[in-house]
Amino acid sequence: MSRALMIQGTGSNVGKSVLVAGLCRAAVKRGLSVAPFKPQNMSNNAAVTADGGEIGRAQALQARAAGLALHTDMNPVLLKPESETGAQVVVQGRRIATVKARDYARLKAELISPVRESFDRLRARHDLVLVEGAGSPAEVNLRANDIANMGFAVAADVPVILAGDIDRGGVIAQIVGTQAVLPAEDAAQVAGFLVNKFRGDPSLFDDGYRLIEQHTGWRGFGVLPWFGEAWRLPAEDALDLRGQAREGTLHIVCLRLGRIANFDDLDPLAQEPGVRLTMLGPGEALPGDTDLVILPGSKSTRGDLAYLREQGWDLDLVAHLRRGGHVLGICGGYQMLGTVIHDPDGLEGPPGHEAGLGLLDVETRMSADKRLSEVDAVHVATGVAFHGYEIHIGQTDGPDRARPFARVEAAPEGAVSADGRIAGSYVHGMFSDDAFRAAYLAGFGVASEAGYDARVEDTLDALAAHLEAHLDLDALFAAAR
Repeated sequence: MSRALMIQGTGSNVGKSVLVAGLCRAAVKRGLSVAPFKPQNMSNNAAVTADGGEIGRAQALQARAAGLALHTDMNPVLLKPESETGAQVVVQGRRIATVKARDYARLKAELISPVRESFDRLRARHDLVLVEGAGSPAEVNLRANDIANMGFAVAADVPVILAGDIDRGGVIAQIVGTQAVLPAEDAAQVAGFLVNKFRGDPSLFDDGYRLIEQHTGWRGFGVLPWFGEAWRLPAEDALDLRGQAREGTLHIVCLRLGRIANFDDLDPLAQEPGVRLTMLGPGEALPGDTDLVILPGSKSTRGDLAYLREQGWDLDLVAHLRRGGHVLGICGGYQMLGTVIHDPDGLEGPPGHEAGLGLLDVETRMSADKRLSEVDAVHVATGVAFHGYEIHIGQTDGPDRARPFARVEAAPEGAVSADGRIAGSYVHGMFSDDAFRAAYLAGFGVASEAGYDARVEDTLDALAAHLEAHLDLDALFAAAR
């Protein structure tokens, strides 16, 4: 009989995604068939699935840890924020609507059915399903029609392990306070707790650990020390993006757009010893020693184009190119590089059009049709083949398309300026390919350190060993039902 267990957190960014990834790999090493599941995720960092849909990148990493192909059942509801108050709603891999937060609260009641369908299919195919919550169950004001935390756990009768983050301080209050505000039915669903991200000697927290047990009556599954290699795993949240302080031969600057999307494109570059990656934040000017500027993907191209101009980065880009620098736009960043973005149906705000940066002679027309596909491409400049994926709305065309960035199934993809220093492409994930990354960096005179995928695999193995060493995984897995 298949079993399930849910990891919830006392707040956002307490480490739930990494914990579930590590537990997936640990379960596989114990000979179990295990699948990750997150009923509802909010992220603009998405992955294309084998069944032609999209799920959150965290679930993609967890699936990798479990040794599985990506499937939309692993994340049946994905919310992709497009503004401060609205988000695109993706259900079982397909966009169904763009709604305001207040309207989504009403829509949730209809989503428990597809959530349960996806969960039941996973349970039918695997020995164990490891479920990740979202945010915190202590947000009891959101409990009505909840599908992300206790609403799902109670409806599907899945035991919950509550994770607290000691690194941010107040972990006793985090866990005890969560129990204090939970309705009795929800609190009864909790099988125990664990303390995450401890720095130093965990035995120093023995008294605090016992205090939590005494106040809650919940059993503890251990104190997990800080896992220093977590930075090697693809980041889920844009807040986790960071540059490197080290000196690198090649200085790459990525503009941290307000609605940055699929930013895990940068992870392989960030780990290159010959690269110094700077994530340029609001109010910061483009450094004068920048070699390459990357305009990343965006969930709101028109909105982020306005944001880019507000920061004065459009003027910085012109000066950067005058100094002989290079620019690469990926997906939404590619669209921004063109002369105009047409949005006649108002898919990204009021219907109309927006002048682009004018750095590539191409135009983009937004349409409701969304491209979701894995692709095999060949980089025109180097002749190197690579694998990636496309996930975007809008089609781009114009004279600079006569010089494509790549070819996908012999068809031209992307565009390059006449001098070769400005390029745009819709293909995400290109830098994860060792051969392409090496060839691309060689064009800047930088040697690449190959083996990105191998490093991710080694880090997942190390994470599983870390959990085995410090948590009572026998008891934790036994709590599943």
